[in-house]
Amino acid sequence: MTSDEVRDGVSLTSLGSALFDEADATKRDLVDYLDAVRDRILPCLADRPLSVLRVRPGQAPFMQKNAAKYTPDWVRTASMWAESSRREVSYVVCDDRKTLLWLANQRSIEYHVPLARIGESSPGYLVMDLDPPGGEAFDVVVRAAFLVRQALADLGLEGVVKTSGAKGLHIFVPLEPQGIEDVAAATRALAARAERIDPGLATTAYLKEERGGKVFLDSTRAGGATVVAAYSPRIRPGVPVSFPIAWDGLEQVTPRDFTIKTAPGLLGERDPWAEFMPAPQRLPDDLIAEGHTIPIARVVAMHEGKRRARARRDA
Repeated sequence: MTSDEVRDGVSLTSLGSALFDEADATKRDLVDYLDAVRDRILPCLADRPLSVLRVRPGQAPFMQKNAAKYTPDWVRTASMWAESSRREVSYVVCDDRKTLLWLANQRSIEYHVPLARIGESSPGYLVMDLDPPGGEAFDVVVRAAFLVRQALADLGLEGVVKTSGAKGLHIFVPLEPQGIEDVAAATRALAARAERIDPGLATTAYLKEERGGKVFLDSTRAGGATVVAAYSPRIRPGVPVSFPIAWDGLEQVTPRDFTIKTAPGLLGERDPWAEFMPAPQRLPDDLIAEGHTIPIARVVAMHEGKRRARARRDA
């Protein structure tokens, strides 16, 4: 295949092709966007095993974790145990522009990372994922985000917020080194405290049928889970990106405002994710202790699903 262009030694091909159905963007748009924001997104990806969501022409999107056999030898990889697939996986690690361009040329659109860096056992962040109920406007998610912010403030903690790039929001709290299980417990407790502030607006119910049209405070982005990186594009109509927002500007925006075509101009020379990020904080002992009394939502849902299946069989 002939190259349309070479950047930093990387051959870029088929740049004029459509990125995916409903993207209203080409592969060149993706490459240009990632290159434009490389100094912002690379710090979010560096030293982290990377899972990417790719789209090949005429195919459905697919998640790729294991580095392909044709991965160049100059691309850094890290071999790690993947609990979900129960095997060793050789992950790509994106530390530099050249690797980012190569990934873009592979039509890697979404960039998902774990909360801990390679070789570290402590998550760098506590993350709360706010998921809106179906069909609701974005403003209800914003209201729920302020519940989480209030719960954090009550604890003397501070977080930053970004659009997920889909319909929700992500709140990140940078942390001093603490154990994975303690961070996971604190995340559950934080969600519960935010829910108690306004139980008519937000819920910690893991099963969708139990949420009652409320915003889901998802506390499961802990342990080995991944989250889409700040500035990552998403495979959605118009190719929106996960974009950092100042708390005092959250009520004036929607996720559709930030796409691979608009985000570079909105950023200018700034890196709001780095600007807004507070210094690492230590989670309070009482929050951790409360969280250890709260069952893990996914486990509870799994047991409930089995119970309901048995009930249907016995009916």
